[in-house]
Amino acid sequence: MTEQHQPPTLADQQRLDPARRDFLRLAGIATLAAVAVRNISSAKAQDMSNGANNFYTSDRVTAQKVTFKNQYQMNVAGNLFMPNGLDRNTPTPAIVVGHPMGAVKEQSANLYATKMAEQGFVAMSIDLPFWGESEGQARNLVSPEVYAEAFSAAVDFLGTRPFVDRARIGAIGVCGSGSFVISAAKIDPRMRAIATVSMYDMGAASRDALNHSQTAEQRKQIIAAAAEQRYAEFTGGETELTGGTVHALAADTHPIQREFYDFYRTPRGEFTPAGATPRSTTHPTLTSNVKFMNFYPFNDIETISPRPMLFITGDQAHSREFSEDAYRRAAEPKELHYVAGAGHVDLYDWVNLIPFDKLTSFFNRHLA
Repeated sequence: MTEQHQPPTLADQQRLDPARRDFLRLAGIATLAAVAVRNISSAKAQDMSNGANNFYTSDRVTAQKVTFKNQYQMNVAGNLFMPNGLDRNTPTPAIVVGHPMGAVKEQSANLYATKMAEQGFVAMSIDLPFWGESEGQARNLVSPEVYAEAFSAAVDFLGTRPFVDRARIGAIGVCGSGSFVISAAKIDPRMRAIATVSMYDMGAASRDALNHSQTAEQRKQIIAAAAEQRYAEFTGGETELTGGTVHALAADTHPIQREFYDFYRTPRGEFTPAGATPRSTTHPTLTSNVKFMNFYPFNDIETISPRPMLFITGDQAHSREFSEDAYRRAAEPKELHYVAGAGHVDLYDWVNLIPFDKLTSFFNRHLA
């Protein structure tokens, strides 16, 4: 049965500040996005990290590092979270959690996995290949197919643990991983229930930008720049990075970049994995980033039915359009849940806003 929670009112739709419509450099060289930034409360504007707890740990949960192979024979790294006192002789439902695009499992995914383990699930956060502790060269490379495969490989791992019920495995994708897990679930029915949070359709974001503001000519310029850079790197030039989060704020820094900066470039959520540098985190490679142009995760999304899908988005999120688009295209059973007052990055780690109760009830119901 279709459910929509806390839909925005007409007044919400009208609270657009034309002065804050601007172009956002997003995901690639000269990718421009005209973004309608909704008003936020003055308190939130003064302290966007209020209530944040990205590095949350729990004394009710046991965590361990794990690695497993994907079909490309690359090691995928994960953190496995189990409720204390777990009966390893009783099969338990499990959930795999994917991190935002450009992030690593220590950013948002560990938090979600820990919280779900507190509710009795076996939960595992993963590093997508080419990021974090997972294998893959070049580092920070974009490969939507390999990203999606990582979720299926995680199911391989979880479904072969004696304490996991392989008939009751679900998945959560945060931000870009929301589109990757949908891509995976379309061809992997072992994922019995799928939830996305602050989802980005990385294909649409790259092709069209937010609010479909990018022209075909701008798209061609991005593709041409990446193609030319391939010559440079093929002949020994340095790998060029693109997109990602700015490393310093200026007077004219766009509000959305400020939102990401507050998470990725401050103690709130900054994390530099081994082998990386603070200058490289969040930034994909220029030559591979155009692969998102060929990524259409929502095509055939209706074929996931009758497995249930839950789309969670903030009603103030600049990314809201992607969850709404996926919801429109998906078949029953499906739910679209709005978190009142929440922006995009708020749902990475604001424990007082993230609807963990909603996620718990969704997975309890559909992994029963």
